[in-house]
Amino acid sequence: MNALSKTELQSLMPITQRPAQLFVRGQGDWLWDEADHHYLDWVQGWAVNALGHCAPEIVAALQRQSTRLLHGGPGLHNDQAPALARALTDASGLAQVFFTNSGADANEGMIKLARKYGQQHKGGAHKIITFSHSFHGRTLATMSASGKPGFAALFPPAVPGFAQARYNDLASTEALIDEQTVAIMLELVQGEAGVIPATPEFVLGLRALCEQHGLLLLIDEVQTGMGRCGTLFAHQHYGLQPDLMSLGKGLGGGVPIGATLASAAVSACLAPGDLGGTYNGNALVCAVGQAVLATVSQPDFLAHVRHQAAWLAAELVALSRRRSLGALRHCGLLLALDLPATLTAERVVGAARDAAFIPGGTGLLINGPRPHTLRLMPALNSRRENLLQGLALLEAAIEAAR
Repeated sequence: MNALSKTELQSLMPITQRPAQLFVRGQGDWLWDEADHHYLDWVQGWAVNALGHCAPEIVAALQRQSTRLLHGGPGLHNDQAPALARALTDASGLAQVFFTNSGADANEGMIKLARKYGQQHKGGAHKIITFSHSFHGRTLATMSASGKPGFAALFPPAVPGFAQARYNDLASTEALIDEQTVAIMLELVQGEAGVIPATPEFVLGLRALCEQHGLLLLIDEVQTGMGRCGTLFAHQHYGLQPDLMSLGKGLGGGVPIGATLASAAVSACLAPGDLGGTYNGNALVCAVGQAVLATVSQPDFLAHVRHQAAWLAAELVALSRRRSLGALRHCGLLLALDLPATLTAERVVGAARDAAFIPGGTGLLINGPRPHTLRLMPALNSRRENLLQGLALLEAAIEAAR
């Protein structure tokens, strides 16, 4: 790292532990740092880059729209937001869309809409049941909704109105329902917890509880949506229709956009001014969202994701057996591999990344959401030869870290 770069970095708040490398360009599955070391990227911005780095579809949409209109403001219509909204409602079966700047904002939108629904239809009911080890974002409300360990102590007092049940435990959920409850909110796959899927029995049981008690079902698809699980939305695996759904990450493929989608009954509660945001739904990001959605919603594309995911999962199971690792969990191309107690994720992540510094070496970028768990999030259009190379790099990193 050069001296100028170090000086510049001192002006950034240290919000997380980052490696020393400065990354300067990306293409598809690959990233390069300022010293031109190359890395196979199986993090992809935390499942953001659905089509990889600098995908041609996204670059073309950015170039085209950047010469027409970037941002007209929230008080004016542009021609891109309605087109993306219509495509999303057609794809999801939900009625209307509120665009946001991130997945956390989209989850905030779900919380606000649920509470407005409670005001109008359930005597002011406002409580939302969420789950242990969940992650819904980093705003004050979404942190309060989350079950991520340590969040509650960061910025007290927590936003009230959330009750936490045990994930995949229907009885613990039912026990929390009272006259103040308006909704149940969950991720169908808990990514930050180590890619923990909800069981079909649990999810369908939640839907039945919502019907029984007149509650809304809020599905956080910020990470699992937009093809990541091999269907356009993860809830399609369960034959389920939510009342509210949030999107983010993969919707923009690298540009910041989120979306809150609502049923007609819920969106009818809104009045002008209830929701808003200066940059929400601007023309540039909505043009990109259309390009991403048009690609990932194609049946052949989703079939490719499922095929590659099944193959990669089988290879990782075989790797785990060879190297005496742990369980493999996945939903599409969102995967987690457990490590033995003698091997930490931090060591494997570091060894995989630092292989780039070996003469002629290639780095691999992976994530460790738990002390002994690796998370893998390759681009949805990754080529088989790159997946094979990633497996070899991962195995080498595991052995180097031991």
